[in-house]
Amino acid sequence: MTVRWSIVDTVRIFRYVSIAEATSFLVLLLCSVLKRTSEFEAGVQIMGPIHGVLFIAFVALVFMVRGPLGWDVKRTVLALIASVLPVAPYFVERNWTRQPVAAAQ
Repeated sequence: MTVRWSIVDTVRIFRYVSIAEATSFLVLLLCSVLKRTSEFEAGVQIMGPIHGVLFIAFVALVFMVRGPLGWDVKRTVLALIASVLPVAPYFVERNWTRQPVAAAQ
């Protein structure tokens, strides 16, 4: 059995990770507020590592998809900056990954 892995699959995974990373960041921020206001520490203890893994995956995938998506250095740096802003990965997923994927198929 041969598994074929294409750039379309990598871009699709990047899109899913972008959404998951942005969502986990927002949930982690909410958990941080709950920790400070109601001493609900379990949320941060659970969401912290989950968000950390998704953040690392997002950064790694930025470097994997930059060439096939035709990103220049400026766009790559902006995508990396987006990884530390709460909702910016939604923008990256929505606006920077659509057209080249159709061309790659």
